[in-house]
Amino acid sequence: MQQRTIKKPVEVIGIGLHKGEPIKLRLEPLSADAGIVFYREDIAMSIPLSPSSVIDTRMATVIGNEKGFISTIEHFLSAVYAYGIDNLRVVVDGNEMPIMDGSSISFCLLLDEAGIEELDTPKKIISVKRAVEVQEGEKFVRLLPSESATFDFRIKFDHPVIGEQNEKFAFSTSSFIEEIARARTFGFAKDIQYLQSQNLALGATLQNAIGLDDHKILNPEGLRFDNEFAKHKVLDAMGDMMVSGHNILGAYESFAGSHNLNFQLTAKLLSDSKNYELLTVEELESRAFEKSFA
Repeated sequence: MQQRTIKKPVEVIGIGLHKGEPIKLRLEPLSADAGIVFYREDIAMSIPLSPSSVIDTRMATVIGNEKGFISTIEHFLSAVYAYGIDNLRVVVDGNEMPIMDGSSISFCLLLDEAGIEELDTPKKIISVKRAVEVQEGEKFVRLLPSESATFDFRIKFDHPVIGEQNEKFAFSTSSFIEEIARARTFGFAKDIQYLQSQNLALGATLQNAIGLDDHKILNPEGLRFDNEFAKHKVLDAMGDMMVSGHNILGAYESFAGSHNLNFQLTAKLLSDSKNYELLTVEELESRAFEKSFA
């Protein structure tokens, strides 16, 4: 299996979640071993994708430095993970990615429009060699060695609509598009009201998130999946794992995980060479992982 980029540049305009202003997103091909590189066009600043670039994980995954940042990259990166893209320039003209409909499906459609280009260099992946775990009270995230990429996410909310939910997802590009990509982010009306009083979440609407009051869902169309909340957590986890810069071959498991715990997990995984191997797909003993991108 070879490294991937896109065949042609594509762009789209969407609303930023926090500022509520239009954000232009442009995707451009990059050569082999260039990696995923974000670029703030408005301040002429490049930010390479890696855990060392992460500066905030409280409400979303944010990369940057003291000169500038780009927020809410995880929904886009989950699509990048699913399509197996290794090299890409991601250009925005503001400090956040467009939220689109609150899921990853719009980014999948954008990548479909761009097309996938296979390069002449073998694709490298991170193969988990021993268990790595991060805990915070009863919350945890972990990665375990596995011959396939799987995600098992359990959540528990004291809310009549959510309650306890679980999503067990065996990764493939096609199953991601069918089962995960359309799952939307969600928020509680009382939290949104507070955030907007702090000039945050100004772009949040029922067109780009599932809204909930204390008793029910506020979206008139209802849910896209019975366990859409758990599915979106898998979507987030895939995007957060992609911050490593590579697809990860391993079994991801979580109870009530967060962007912060996911960031700590990728950092801990990469902090010790005994935890993982960086391999070409051809070096894997199993061909199943390669077939998942077909």
